[in-house]
Amino acid sequence: MDKPTDTPKTDAPGNADKPVDDWVTGDEPMTGAQASYLKTLSEEAGEEFDPDMTKADASRRIDALQAKTGRGAND
Repeated sequence: MDKPTDTPKTDAPGNADKPVDDWVTGDEPMTGAQASYLKTLSEEAGEEFDPDMTKADASRRIDALQAKTGRGAND
């Protein structure tokens, strides 16, 4: 009998690696964390913050504003 291991599977992408268009919950309202970060990035970029974005749209907007402001995902 095979003994179970604690080693995670590596053949499936993690949530952070999954394309936004494939998110099951992408059409739900953005999370509080997304809203907070997006508001900060919007202020830094001098652009308007839209509080009514979906999770997927917020993720795309965060990526665009990170590129514009020079911020990375680890900042």
